[in-house]
Parts: sequence; C-alpha cells; structure tokens
Amino acid sequence: MYNNSFFKKILVVASVVFLYSCDKDYNEIGGDLIGENNFDLKKETYDVLAYNQKTGPIQSNNLEVNPLGIYNSTNFGETTANFGTQLTLEDEVTTVSTRPYVESVVLTIPYYYDASKTVTKTDGSHEYTLDSIYGPDKAEMKLSVYESGYYMRDADPVGGFLQPQKYFTDQNAEFDNVKKTNRLNDDSNLAQNDKFFFNPAEHVVTVTDSITKVVTTTRTPPGMQLNLNKGYFKTRIIDAVAAGKLASNDVFKEYFRGLYFKMEKSGSSDGNLAMLNFKAGKVTVKYNEDLSTTTGGVTTITRVKKTIVLNMTGNAVSLLNNDFSTNGLAYNALPNTGNTIEGDDKLYLKGGEGSVAVISLFNTPGQLEAIRNSGWLINEANLVFHIDAAAMSSSYEPQRIYIYDFNNNRPIVDYYMDLTTNSVDAKKSRFIFDGNLTKDATTKKGVTYKIRITNQIRNLVKYADSTNVKLGVVVTEDINAIVSHKLRTPNAFISGAPKGSVMNPLGTILHGGKSTVPNDKRLKLEIYYTKPN
Repeated sequence: MYNNSFFKKILVVASVVFLYSCDKDYNEIGGDLIGENNFDLKKETYDVLAYNQKTGPIQSNNLEVNPLGIYNSTNFGETTANFGTQLTLEDEVTTVSTRPYVESVVLTIPYYYDASKTVTKTDGSHEYTLDSIYGPDKAEMKLSVYESGYYMRDADPVGGFLQPQKYFTDQNAEFDNVKKTNRLNDDSNLAQNDKFFFNPAEHVVTVTDSITKVVTTTRTPPGMQLNLNKGYFKTRIIDAVAAGKLASNDVFKEYFRGLYFKMEKSGSSDGNLAMLNFKAGKVTVKYNEDLSTTTGGVTTITRVKKTIVLNMTGNAVSLLNNDFSTNGLAYNALPNTGNTIEGDDKLYLKGGEGSVAVISLFNTPGQLEAIRNSGWLINEANLVFHIDAAAMSSSYEPQRIYIYDFNNNRPIVDYYMDLTTNSVDAKKSRFIFDGNLTKDATTKKGVTYKIRITNQIRNLVKYADSTNVKLGVVVTEDINAIVSHKLRTPNAFISGAPKGSVMNPLGTILHGGKSTVPNDKRLKLEIYYTKPN
C-alpha cells in the first residue's frame, strides 16, 4: 500500500508533472502550496449518490487473460468459466512425405506463479506457488477439450466490414452445441481430464529419442500440459496437408475452427478457477516421416522428425455461466438498475458478466456553485469506499478498483495525469490515482479502497461549462485495460464497461452513500482545500 504522508504525495505529483510537462495549472497549484505559510489546509466532505447497475452479458473476446474453472462465491454465486479460441499456424505446411506417424500431440498453457516464493532444491528441482488461483487448493474438476465447430469471424458482417466481430460472455451454449464429439484430452491419466486440477508441480520430462536413442531431461515451470489424441490429429492435421488445409492461416482457421475448453464439476469437489494467458498456449504435434533422396541413381530413405506448432493467438472468447441457486441470492435479486434517486446502501461490484457502481456528485442544488464562488484551491479530492467487512469475511477480495467517466465510457483526467509506473508489474502503475485495496494490519482483510479524483474536481470548480458527468466504479484485473467493452443488450442506463472489469472474476461489496449507512462507513467525497488569508 502507498501510505505516504499527504505532503509527500503532493511532492511526487509535482515532480511527475514537472518532468512530463502535462498540465500548467496542476504544476502551478502544486508549487504554490508547498511551504507557503499564508495557506491553511482544510477538509470538507460531501454526500455522494451511488447506486448499482448490472451489465448483463458483455463483450469478452480477445482478453489479455481469461478465467478457466469453477468459482463459488458466497456473495455472487457460482461461476463456470469456459473458453473458446482459434488456433493459428506458426509455420505454413504444404507437404508431408511418406509414412507419417504422429509421436505426440501436447497442449501447453503456462500458469502464473509467484517467483518470489519459488524454492530451488539441491537436485535442481523446484517448488512453485501458483498465483491467480481462486478456490480450494488443488480442487478437482472435469476438463474436456474439443475441436470447436464455431467459426469465429474477424469482421462483423452486420456492423460493417471494418468493424471487428464481438463475442460475448453468454455464448457458451452456441460453442457447446457445435463442438466436435470427440474429447481430445482422452489420456488414461485422469489428472488430464476427469480429475483435472491446477497442479503447482514443475514438469519433468525424460525422453528417449526413437531414432537416436538419446535420453534428455527437461524441467519447466507449472502449466497445463495435456496429451491430446494422436490418431485424431493424424487425421485432422497431418492428412489434411495434401488438401492444402495448412497452406495458409485463412484456410486453416476455416478448416480447423479452434478449441473449446469445457469445465464441469468432478464428484463432490467445488472446483476452483485460474486466470490464464491462453495467448501463450500452443498445441505441438510431433511426427516422423520418410524422406527419400536420390544420388547417383541410388535412392536413400531417411526417417526424420518434424513438428507442427498451432498457437492460441487467434480470436478467443471467455464464456461464463452464472448459477445463483445456492449462493448470491441477494445479488441475483437486485434490480438491473438501483435506486437512482436515493442511492443504494450497498454497492455490488462484480467482474465478468457483472455490475458497476454509478456515482453522482454534487446533487444538492447550488452546492457546486458555492465551491466555485468560495475561492478555494483544490489540493486533493478523494472517494473513499468502505468494504462491507461482514459480507466479505470469507471471500477473495479484488486487489484494485477503477473509476471512469460513466457517461462517455472513458478514463477521467486523473488517470491520464498519473504517469507513475511500476517496473516489476505494470498492473500496479498509476499508484497516485490509486484504487488499491487497503488491508487491516491484524486481520489482513480489506478495509477500504481510495481513488483520487483531484483534477476531475478541479476542472468542475474552475470551468463553469464543465460537465458534471456520472462516474462508474468497477473491479479491475489490469489498471491499463481501459477500453470499453460493449454490452450484449445496451439500454438507456448503460452501454458498456471497462475491459479490465470483464477480465476480473471477483466481486466486492462496498457501503454506499445512502443516508441509512452509518456515517463512519458511508461513501463521501473528501475535498482538501486551501484558501488565501
């Protein structure tokens, strides 16, 4: 957490703005406040109108990371996350020689792990701790990987040739209904299918080459590694080369339409959910073939090894099924749009096919005009959100929330003006803008989220023609994923939500700004200001 003193934060902001020369007024105000004795720092708080807004099915194609698995939240029900992706040829293949024989077909997708917790043993082996896993450790699930029968177009034929095709969270049935009947991960090892789990163990592979008889051992970090049916890929991939199906990616993607990952319960296990970078995944087909060469009238047959790599870099979509029959009844019962007049006492932020909190500032008549006429210099403005600790006591908590211009589905000025970076993890950049989870030092549970909207308020005060737009608040997987994703069914209240929210599988419950919320937990706008004597 970034718990620097107030004046240290101002120094950081002033330094950043000076270096990047982003905003003259910002630099002047920050500079005027440092070390001046004729200014007296004061604080004022204002009521905030905040209400819930559900998104319904939302665009979920081509995300940087995707959930896969089953996650049961006490507040937001059970989510089953499936996935569909095209495959692309790493290299085009136009010929295959005689007697081709498939040695192996292996699907690999890396897992996220915490490098700081990796233990290296004396024998060279490693112990890893997985990251971005939600639910019971090593929970078993049924994983089925199928050849997809759903063709994922690049362009939208209805929206226009130049408009990319959108795919949505509620399209699982469409993918499931046209999948090919053969499950590809049919290995006898049940950990690869009926009793699959996200295994933190490193992969140790010892291979004896069938031709040279050389033995090699390799160690790789944990990841999904599934043996796919060799006969199926012999027929669908190797035998299709002669027909030109692997001669170009356009032809190949029409012929072999990709993979569909389907997750189901395994026995009494609740399952769990992992965030995966499918774009780093691939299917590697290793095969042998005979090559003949003729020299001086003598023909020599040589058995050679070949490889075809199919990358998961084509169009992809996160497919979500939500079940509220056991948990999440209160959330499911919420109206699509909350109380727009008085606000809601609890704000439900949920990622994926979820919900947004809508914030409306300065709703009391004459309130904003009074500030404009006061002569204040706005030093800092914050929205502090208090977490409903009782409701979230047994739940995973989102590490960050994000606020944006709800009217126009774009970032606010404070987002753009924060140029702070994190060299280790780009998702933790813009830490002055904040939105990070603040935890209790004893319980280690979340207490608050704070977001700075200083320049948003400054502009409203300084420029009478500034529009007092509504603000949206969402959970986010990545503070840099700000582009808006469209709702499947836009309405008069909402048309989209930030991509970073669609990527995040978690939710949180915050106290709203309604008068019925206890004052110490109520959402308020805090303004720190100075006024010359």
